[in-house]
Amino acid sequence: MSLIQIKDLNKHFNVLNRREGLGGAFLDLFSGDYNIVRAVDGVSFDIEAGEMIGYIGPNGAGKSTTIKMMTGILKPSSGAILVNGFPPHANRIRQAQIMGVVFGQRTQLWWDLPVIESFKILKDIYRVDQKTFDDHMGLFNELVGLKQLYKQQVRTLSLGQRMLCDITASFLHNPQVVFLDEPTIGLDISVKAKMRTVIKELNQTRNTTIILTTHDLGDVEALCRRIIIIDKGKVLFDGDVKKVNALFGAYRTLKVQVNDFDESTLKALAGQMIQHFGTNNGISISEVEKHWTDITIDQARTPLADVLSFVMTNFPVHDVRIVEISMENVVQKVYDGALS
Repeated sequence: MSLIQIKDLNKHFNVLNRREGLGGAFLDLFSGDYNIVRAVDGVSFDIEAGEMIGYIGPNGAGKSTTIKMMTGILKPSSGAILVNGFPPHANRIRQAQIMGVVFGQRTQLWWDLPVIESFKILKDIYRVDQKTFDDHMGLFNELVGLKQLYKQQVRTLSLGQRMLCDITASFLHNPQVVFLDEPTIGLDISVKAKMRTVIKELNQTRNTTIILTTHDLGDVEALCRRIIIIDKGKVLFDGDVKKVNALFGAYRTLKVQVNDFDESTLKALAGQMIQHFGTNNGISISEVEKHWTDITIDQARTPLADVLSFVMTNFPVHDVRIVEISMENVVQKVYDGALS
Protein backbone atom coordinates (compact mmCIF):
# COMPACT_ATOMS: atom_id res chain seq x y z
CA MET A 1 0.00 0.00 0.00
CA SER A 2 1.27 3.48 -0.89
CA LEU A 3 2.25 5.76 1.99
CA ILE A 4 0.05 8.58 0.62
CA GLN A 5 -3.10 7.85 -1.40
CA ILE A 6 -5.14 10.67 -2.91
CA LYS A 7 -8.24 10.07 -5.03
CA ASP A 8 -10.38 12.81 -6.61
CA LEU A 9 -9.48 15.26 -3.82
CA ASN A 10 -11.39 18.56 -3.69
CA LYS A 11 -11.23 21.64 -1.48
CA HIS A 12 -13.68 24.44 -2.22
CA PHE A 13 -14.02 27.72 -0.32
CA ASN A 14 -17.04 30.03 -0.23
CA VAL A 15 -15.72 33.58 -0.55
CA LEU A 16 -18.08 36.48 0.16
CA ASN A 17 -18.36 39.07 -2.62
CA ARG A 18 -17.85 42.14 -0.45
CA ARG A 19 -19.23 45.60 -1.10
CA GLU A 20 -17.30 48.85 -0.70
CA GLY A 21 -17.65 51.33 2.16
CA LEU A 22 -19.21 51.22 5.62
CA GLY A 23 -22.71 50.71 4.26
CA GLY A 24 -21.49 47.87 2.10
CA ALA A 25 -19.82 46.23 5.11
CA PHE A 26 -23.14 46.39 7.00
CA LEU A 27 -25.07 44.85 4.09
CA ASP A 28 -22.44 42.09 3.85
CA LEU A 29 -23.52 40.90 7.31
CA PHE A 30 -26.77 39.67 5.74
CA SER A 31 -25.48 38.83 2.27
CA GLY A 32 -25.67 35.41 0.70
CA ASP A 33 -23.65 36.44 -2.35
CA TYR A 34 -20.76 33.97 -2.28
CA ASN A 35 -18.27 32.91 -4.93
CA ILE A 36 -16.99 29.31 -4.91
CA VAL A 37 -13.18 29.08 -5.18
CA ARG A 38 -12.00 25.62 -6.27
CA ALA A 39 -8.55 25.63 -4.64
CA VAL A 40 -8.07 21.89 -5.25
CA ASP A 41 -10.21 20.36 -7.96
CA GLY A 42 -10.15 16.59 -8.51
CA VAL A 43 -6.51 15.85 -7.66
CA SER A 44 -5.39 12.18 -7.66
CA PHE A 45 -1.95 10.61 -7.10
CA ASP A 46 -0.12 8.05 -4.93
CA ILE A 47 3.27 8.48 -3.26
CA GLU A 48 5.40 5.52 -2.19
CA ALA A 49 7.54 5.39 0.96
CA GLY A 50 10.99 6.88 0.37
CA GLU A 51 10.04 8.94 -2.69
CA MET A 52 11.09 12.58 -3.03
CA ILE A 53 8.44 14.46 -5.01
CA GLY A 54 8.55 17.93 -6.50
CA TYR A 55 5.04 19.40 -6.20
CA ILE A 56 5.14 22.62 -8.20
CA GLY A 57 2.98 25.28 -9.78
CA PRO A 58 2.45 29.06 -9.88
CA ASN A 59 1.06 31.12 -6.98
CA GLY A 60 -2.54 30.16 -6.22
CA ALA A 61 -2.26 26.79 -7.99
CA GLY A 62 -3.41 24.79 -4.94
CA LYS A 63 -0.05 23.47 -3.68
CA SER A 64 -0.24 24.68 -0.09
CA THR A 65 -3.93 23.75 0.18
CA THR A 66 -3.07 20.18 -0.84
CA ILE A 67 -0.23 20.09 1.71
CA LYS A 68 -2.56 21.34 4.44
CA MET A 69 -5.03 18.55 3.67
CA MET A 70 -2.24 15.95 3.69
CA THR A 71 -1.12 17.20 7.12
CA GLY A 72 -4.67 17.31 8.49
CA ILE A 73 -4.85 21.09 8.91
CA LEU A 74 -7.74 21.28 6.42
CA LYS A 75 -10.59 18.85 5.89
CA PRO A 76 -11.31 18.00 2.23
CA SER A 77 -14.60 19.11 0.72
CA SER A 78 -14.81 15.70 -1.00
CA GLY A 79 -12.64 12.87 -2.23
CA ALA A 80 -10.33 10.52 -0.34
CA ILE A 81 -6.94 11.08 1.24
CA LEU A 82 -4.99 8.56 3.31
CA VAL A 83 -1.55 9.01 4.87
CA ASN A 84 -0.12 5.78 6.29
CA GLY A 85 -3.61 4.28 5.99
CA PHE A 86 -5.51 6.99 7.90
CA PRO A 87 -7.36 10.19 6.91
CA PRO A 88 -5.13 12.99 8.31
CA HIS A 89 -7.87 15.42 9.43
CA ALA A 90 -9.54 12.72 11.57
CA ASN A 91 -6.31 11.50 13.20
CA ARG A 92 -4.22 14.63 13.71
CA ILE A 93 -2.49 13.58 16.97
CA ARG A 94 -1.54 10.15 15.62
CA GLN A 95 -0.47 11.58 12.27
CA ALA A 96 1.68 14.28 13.87
CA GLN A 97 4.02 11.54 15.09
CA ILE A 98 4.83 10.39 11.55
CA MET A 99 4.96 13.84 9.88
CA GLY A 100 7.30 16.77 9.74
CA VAL A 101 6.36 20.11 8.17
CA VAL A 102 8.31 23.20 7.15
CA PHE A 103 6.49 26.29 5.91
CA GLY A 104 9.01 28.75 4.47
CA GLN A 105 7.30 31.83 5.90
CA ARG A 106 6.66 30.43 9.40
CA THR A 107 8.73 28.87 12.14
CA GLN A 108 7.97 26.14 14.67
CA LEU A 109 10.73 27.35 17.00
CA TRP A 110 10.26 29.57 20.06
CA TRP A 111 11.20 33.13 19.12
CA ASP A 112 12.92 34.23 22.35
CA LEU A 113 14.59 30.95 23.33
CA PRO A 114 18.06 29.77 22.32
CA VAL A 115 17.95 27.32 19.41
CA ILE A 116 18.99 24.30 21.48
CA GLU A 117 16.19 24.93 24.01
CA SER A 118 13.61 24.88 21.19
CA PHE A 119 15.00 21.54 20.06
CA LYS A 120 14.80 20.16 23.60
CA ILE A 121 11.15 21.24 23.93
CA LEU A 122 10.30 19.48 20.65
CA LYS A 123 12.23 16.43 21.86
CA ASP A 124 9.92 16.21 24.89
CA ILE A 125 6.76 16.93 22.87
CA TYR A 126 7.52 14.10 20.43
CA ARG A 127 8.96 11.84 23.19
CA VAL A 128 12.25 11.38 21.40
CA ASP A 129 14.75 9.34 23.41
CA GLN A 130 18.12 10.90 24.26
CA LYS A 131 20.19 8.65 22.00
CA THR A 132 18.02 9.36 18.94
CA PHE A 133 18.13 13.08 19.76
CA ASP A 134 21.94 13.07 20.12
CA ASP A 135 22.38 11.10 16.88
CA HIS A 136 20.08 13.51 15.02
CA MET A 137 21.84 16.63 16.30
CA GLY A 138 25.23 15.05 15.55
CA LEU A 139 24.19 14.42 11.95
CA PHE A 140 23.09 18.02 11.41
CA ASN A 141 26.23 19.34 13.06
CA GLU A 142 28.30 17.19 10.73
CA LEU A 143 26.38 18.30 7.62
CA VAL A 144 26.00 22.05 8.21
CA GLY A 145 27.82 22.93 11.45
CA LEU A 146 24.60 23.55 13.36
CA LYS A 147 26.24 23.49 16.81
CA GLN A 148 27.51 27.05 16.44
CA LEU A 149 23.87 28.27 16.44
CA TYR A 150 22.74 26.44 19.62
CA LYS A 151 23.11 29.40 22.01
CA GLN A 152 21.60 32.05 19.71
CA GLN A 153 18.05 33.24 20.23
CA VAL A 154 15.83 32.23 17.33
CA ARG A 155 14.89 35.85 16.62
CA THR A 156 18.56 36.75 16.06
CA LEU A 157 19.06 34.14 13.32
CA SER A 158 19.32 35.07 9.66
CA LEU A 159 16.67 33.66 7.32
CA GLY A 160 19.02 30.95 6.09
CA GLN A 161 20.06 29.93 9.62
CA ARG A 162 16.43 29.80 10.74
CA MET A 163 15.44 27.61 7.80
CA LEU A 164 18.25 25.16 8.59
CA CYS A 165 17.00 25.03 12.19
CA ASP A 166 13.38 24.55 11.07
CA ILE A 167 14.37 21.66 8.82
CA THR A 168 16.33 20.14 11.74
CA ALA A 169 13.22 20.44 13.92
CA SER A 170 10.97 18.82 11.28
CA PHE A 171 13.23 15.73 11.12
CA LEU A 172 13.82 15.57 14.89
CA HIS A 173 11.31 12.77 15.63
CA ASN A 174 12.39 10.73 12.58
CA PRO A 175 9.06 11.11 10.70
CA GLN A 176 8.01 8.88 7.82
CA VAL A 177 7.04 11.84 5.65
CA VAL A 178 8.19 15.48 5.60
CA PHE A 179 6.40 18.31 3.79
CA LEU A 180 8.69 21.16 2.73
CA ASP A 181 6.65 24.16 1.55
CA GLU A 182 8.99 26.73 -0.08
CA PRO A 183 11.95 25.87 2.22
CA THR A 184 14.52 27.82 0.15
CA ILE A 185 12.50 30.99 -0.46
CA GLY A 186 14.68 34.10 -0.16
CA LEU A 187 17.91 32.16 0.49
CA ASP A 188 21.27 32.76 -1.16
CA ILE A 189 23.06 30.15 -3.26
CA SER A 190 25.41 28.84 -0.53
CA VAL A 191 22.59 28.27 1.98
CA LYS A 192 20.46 26.60 -0.70
CA ALA A 193 23.32 24.20 -1.38
CA LYS A 194 23.51 23.30 2.33
CA MET A 195 19.75 22.83 2.46
CA ARG A 196 19.78 20.49 -0.52
CA THR A 197 22.62 18.46 1.02
CA VAL A 198 20.66 17.98 4.24
CA ILE A 199 17.40 17.02 2.50
CA LYS A 200 19.09 14.55 0.14
CA GLU A 201 21.10 12.92 2.95
CA LEU A 202 18.06 12.40 5.17
CA ASN A 203 16.02 10.99 2.31
CA GLN A 204 18.76 8.49 1.45
CA THR A 205 19.87 7.46 4.95
CA ARG A 206 16.47 7.35 6.64
CA ASN A 207 14.23 6.55 3.65
CA THR A 208 12.14 9.59 4.58
CA THR A 209 9.40 10.45 2.10
CA ILE A 210 9.67 14.11 1.12
CA ILE A 211 7.15 16.31 -0.69
CA LEU A 212 8.78 19.53 -1.84
CA THR A 213 6.82 22.56 -3.06
CA THR A 214 8.91 25.32 -4.57
CA HIS A 215 9.15 27.95 -7.31
CA ASP A 216 12.83 27.14 -7.77
CA LEU A 217 13.21 24.57 -10.55
CA GLY A 218 16.84 24.18 -9.45
CA ASP A 219 15.65 22.61 -6.17
CA VAL A 220 13.49 20.11 -8.04
CA GLU A 221 16.26 19.28 -10.51
CA ALA A 222 18.81 18.72 -7.71
CA LEU A 223 16.59 16.64 -5.42
CA CYS A 224 13.63 14.97 -7.13
CA ARG A 225 13.14 12.11 -9.57
CA ARG A 226 9.40 12.66 -9.94
CA ILE A 227 7.53 15.90 -10.45
CA ILE A 228 3.84 16.81 -10.16
CA ILE A 229 2.76 20.09 -11.80
CA ILE A 230 -0.50 21.63 -10.58
CA ASP A 231 -2.40 24.73 -11.70
CA LYS A 232 -5.90 26.03 -10.92
CA GLY A 233 -6.38 23.07 -8.58
CA LYS A 234 -5.78 20.41 -11.24
CA VAL A 235 -2.79 18.14 -11.92
CA LEU A 236 -1.30 18.98 -15.33
CA PHE A 237 1.65 16.57 -15.28
CA ASP A 238 2.84 13.69 -13.10
CA GLY A 239 6.00 11.94 -14.20
CA ASP A 240 9.77 11.74 -14.45
CA VAL A 241 11.61 14.99 -13.74
CA LYS A 242 14.06 14.14 -16.54
CA LYS A 243 11.32 14.75 -19.09
CA VAL A 244 10.75 18.24 -17.67
CA ASN A 245 14.48 18.93 -17.51
CA ALA A 246 14.95 17.82 -21.12
CA LEU A 247 12.38 20.39 -22.22
CA PHE A 248 12.78 23.32 -19.85
CA GLY A 249 16.48 22.94 -19.13
CA ALA A 250 17.11 24.44 -22.56
CA TYR A 251 15.10 27.57 -21.76
CA ARG A 252 16.58 30.77 -20.36
CA THR A 253 15.12 34.24 -19.91
CA LEU A 254 17.26 37.17 -21.02
CA LYS A 255 16.20 40.30 -19.12
CA VAL A 256 17.30 43.38 -21.06
CA GLN A 257 17.14 47.04 -19.98
CA VAL A 258 16.99 49.28 -23.05
CA ASN A 259 17.44 53.04 -22.91
CA ASP A 260 14.43 55.10 -24.07
CA PHE A 261 12.33 51.93 -24.23
CA ASP A 262 8.72 52.25 -25.48
CA GLU A 263 6.13 50.17 -27.35
CA SER A 264 7.67 50.95 -30.73
CA THR A 265 11.04 49.64 -29.49
CA LEU A 266 9.36 46.38 -28.40
CA LYS A 267 7.74 45.94 -31.83
CA ALA A 268 11.02 46.75 -33.57
CA LEU A 269 12.88 44.21 -31.44
CA ALA A 270 10.34 41.47 -32.17
CA GLY A 271 10.26 42.24 -35.88
CA GLN A 272 14.03 42.33 -36.32
CA MET A 273 14.45 39.04 -34.42
CA ILE A 274 11.98 37.28 -36.73
CA GLN A 275 13.80 38.73 -39.72
CA HIS A 276 17.21 37.68 -38.38
CA PHE A 277 16.47 34.30 -36.73
CA GLY A 278 13.37 33.20 -38.67
CA THR A 279 9.79 32.56 -37.53
CA ASN A 280 10.43 29.22 -35.74
CA ASN A 281 13.19 30.64 -33.55
CA GLY A 282 11.94 29.61 -30.09
CA ILE A 283 12.03 33.25 -28.90
CA SER A 284 9.22 35.11 -27.13
CA ILE A 285 9.35 38.75 -26.00
CA SER A 286 7.35 40.65 -23.38
CA GLU A 287 7.64 43.92 -21.49
CA VAL A 288 7.62 43.24 -17.74
CA GLU A 289 8.28 46.72 -16.36
CA LYS A 290 9.43 50.13 -17.48
CA HIS A 291 12.58 49.91 -19.62
CA TRP A 292 12.92 46.14 -19.00
CA THR A 293 12.10 43.43 -21.55
CA ASP A 294 11.96 39.66 -21.00
CA ILE A 295 13.25 37.56 -23.91
CA THR A 296 12.55 33.85 -23.32
CA ILE A 297 14.83 31.66 -25.44
CA ASP A 298 14.71 27.97 -26.37
CA GLN A 299 18.43 27.28 -26.73
CA ALA A 300 17.71 24.06 -28.61
CA ARG A 301 16.60 26.28 -31.51
CA THR A 302 18.50 29.55 -30.98
CA PRO A 303 21.64 29.89 -28.81
CA LEU A 304 21.36 32.49 -26.06
CA ALA A 305 24.75 33.94 -27.01
CA ASP A 306 23.48 34.70 -30.52
CA VAL A 307 20.40 36.51 -29.18
CA LEU A 308 22.47 38.49 -26.69
CA SER A 309 24.95 39.52 -29.37
CA PHE A 310 22.12 40.59 -31.71
CA VAL A 311 20.37 42.69 -29.05
CA MET A 312 23.61 44.34 -27.87
CA THR A 313 24.55 45.21 -31.46
CA ASN A 314 21.20 46.66 -32.57
CA PHE A 315 19.76 48.34 -29.44
CA PRO A 316 21.10 50.74 -26.77
CA VAL A 317 21.26 48.18 -23.94
CA HIS A 318 21.90 49.56 -20.46
CA ASP A 319 21.87 46.33 -18.42
CA VAL A 320 21.43 42.57 -18.92
CA ARG A 321 20.46 39.63 -16.65
CA ILE A 322 20.08 35.92 -17.42
CA VAL A 323 17.64 33.83 -15.36
CA GLU A 324 15.99 30.40 -15.56
CA ILE A 325 12.52 30.07 -17.06
CA SER A 326 9.79 31.13 -14.62
CA MET A 327 7.24 28.75 -13.15
CA GLU A 328 4.47 30.64 -14.93
CA ASN A 329 6.18 30.03 -18.28
CA VAL A 330 6.60 26.34 -17.46
CA VAL A 331 2.89 26.00 -16.73
CA GLN A 332 1.94 27.93 -19.87
CA LYS A 333 4.06 25.61 -22.00
CA VAL A 334 2.41 22.59 -20.35
CA TYR A 335 -0.97 24.06 -21.34
CA ASP A 336 0.42 24.49 -24.85
CA GLY A 337 1.10 20.75 -24.99
CA ALA A 338 4.87 20.79 -24.49
CA LEU A 339 4.77 17.75 -22.17
CA SER A 340 2.04 15.80 -23.94
